Amino acid sequence: MMNFLYATAKWGKFLAIVGFVGVGIMVLIGLFGGSIMGAAMSTAMEADESINNPMLGSMGFLFGFFYLLIAVLYFFPVLYLYKFSTKMQDGLRSKDEMTVESSFENLKSLFKFMGILTVVILGFYALIIVFGVGAFGVASMLK
Repeated sequence: MMNFLYATAKWGKFLAIVGFVGVGIMVLIGLFGGSIMGAAMSTAMEADESINNPMLGSMGFLFGFFYLLIAVLYFFPVLYLYKFSTKMQDGLRSKDEMTVESSFENLKSLFKFMGILTVVILGFYALIIVFGVGAFGVASMLK
């Protein structure tokens, strides 16, 4: 059992480190990609005067905001996975039951966070479906 836990902790640490790199890339895209996209939209509006939509200028901000939001949401599960993995490795090496127990607390927090996030996302999907069906119904009645 200890060998399986140690192997799981090694893979968990690897995935957590890759996750931290992914969060960093998302933050960079959120900060700089939003600016680049905003500048591109402004340039497109200047080049083609038939495009006169003031909302296009804010698309870069929205793009950056959503990337930063996703990065923040992704950071916490990756942090819990990293803490689980490092504490599990330390606890198994030193045969410290308290450290192993602490690592399982982080694993529990990871699953709890992901479960709550899943419920919230499913709730958003349900709202989108309800409002979409409602909008379709209203639009079909107006014809």
